[in-house]
Amino acid sequence: MPQFPVFDVLGVGFGPSNLALAIAVSEHNATASPGQAVTAHFLERQPAFGWHRGMLLDDATMQVSFLKDLVTLRNPTSTFSFLNYLHQRGRLSDFINHKNLFPLRVEFNDYFEWSAAQLADRVSYRTEVVAIAPVEQDGAIAHFDVTSRTADGELEVRRTRNLVFATGLRVNLPEGVVPSARIWHNHDFLARVPALGDPKRVVVVGAGQSAAEVTAFLHERFPAAEVCGVFARYGYSPADDSSFANRIFDPAAVDDYFGAPDEIKRRMMGYHSNTNYAVVDTDLIDELYRRVYREKVLGENRLRLLNLSHVTGLAETPDGVRVTVESLATGRSEELSADAVVYATGYHEADPTPLLGELAGRCLRDPDDRLKVDRDYRVTTSADVEAGIYLQGGTEHSHGISSALLSNTAVRVGEILRSVLDRRPAAIPSQQEYAISGSSSS
Repeated sequence: MPQFPVFDVLGVGFGPSNLALAIAVSEHNATASPGQAVTAHFLERQPAFGWHRGMLLDDATMQVSFLKDLVTLRNPTSTFSFLNYLHQRGRLSDFINHKNLFPLRVEFNDYFEWSAAQLADRVSYRTEVVAIAPVEQDGAIAHFDVTSRTADGELEVRRTRNLVFATGLRVNLPEGVVPSARIWHNHDFLARVPALGDPKRVVVVGAGQSAAEVTAFLHERFPAAEVCGVFARYGYSPADDSSFANRIFDPAAVDDYFGAPDEIKRRMMGYHSNTNYAVVDTDLIDELYRRVYREKVLGENRLRLLNLSHVTGLAETPDGVRVTVESLATGRSEELSADAVVYATGYHEADPTPLLGELAGRCLRDPDDRLKVDRDYRVTTSADVEAGIYLQGGTEHSHGISSALLSNTAVRVGEILRSVLDRRPAAIPSQQEYAISGSSSS
C-alpha cells in the first residue's frame, strides 16, 4: 500500500492570503533547525494564480500602499517584497521617480504572479476540494483527510494537521438578479467587454470604487455610448484615507477590535466603514464630476448619473435589456434600453462550513450564529478536535475591518504560522506518513 506524507498545513485556495502564508512557511523553513521545518501544500481550483482578473483595468491603482505587500510588515528583509520585485523587473528607479505609494493594480497582480511562480511546487492548480473528513487518534481528532478532484476527474486524498481556508469572496447580486450574457457582475467585467461591440447604452449599478471605475472605463472606451450610473446615494462618497483614520488598518487595530465588547465592535465598524465600503477615491470622483460638467457645457449628456435611484425591473429582449429605474425621491420610474447591465454590488465572504461536512457541527458559533474564531484566526472547536482550522477571510465580525484585507495579510499569516508551530505535538517524526489506498498526492 503506498505511503503519503502528513502535512502540517494544507491550504484551501491560493490567492494572495495563502500565497503570503506559503512565503512565510518557506522563509521559516530556510532558517529552521532540523526537525522544525513546516510541511505545507495548497490546493487551488483555478488553472493558474489569478487575482481579480476582471477588474485589472489599465489605469486602476491600488488603494493600499505598496509597503503593505505580501511580506514587508512581517519581514522587511524578505526577497518576496514588492521592492525586490521591482528590482528584478528593472523598474525600481522608475518607480521611485514616480513618487507614488500606490502602484497600478495590474502591476501588483504581476507582483503576485511573480511571487507565486517561485512557489509553484507548493500548489496544485486545477484542483477542487470536494470533502473533508476527521481522522481520530487516541479519542481525539488529530488530522483531517482532504479529498480533492483534479481537472481530469481524478480523486486525491491528503492528510493534514491543520487546514487554512482562503477561498476568497463570492459575488453579491441583488435578490432576483440572474447573471446572463447581458447582465454581469463586475467580477467578469474585462472578460465581457469585448462582446459589447459598439453599444448604445450601458447601465452600471452601484456606488463604490468598482462601480465608479467601470463607469469611467465604459465612458472612455465607448465614446458614442451613453453610460448610466444608478445608485441610491446622492453622489459617490469619498473614501476616508486620512492618516488617523487609516490606523484602523494597522495590525494593532485587530487586537483592539478582537478584545472589545460586542457593542464597541459595532460602533467601531460604524465609525470606520467609510474607509472601505461603498466609497470611492477622491481623484476618481473629481474626474467623473469633471466629465459630467464638461458634457453639460457641450450639451452632450452622455454620462448620466441617476442618483437617489434603484433598479426595480430587468427584462431581457432580443436586442438588449429593458431596465426600469425608480427615483427614491419622487417614486417616478424611467425605462432604459441597454446593451448590458453591470452590477458592481460588491461581494460577500465565503462560508467554509459546507466543505467541512460533519466537522461543521464541531465548530462553535456565537449568539448571532457566526463562527467563533480565536485571536490566532483558528476556529474555536469542541474539545475533541486537536487539529486546527484557520480562516483567512470570514473574520470581520471577530477581528475587524482589516482582518482579511491586504493591509493585514503579511502580519496575519505570521500569526497563523506561529499558532501552528506553538500547537505542534512535542515530537513529530520528520517523515511521518500514512496509507490510503487508491489515492495520490502531489
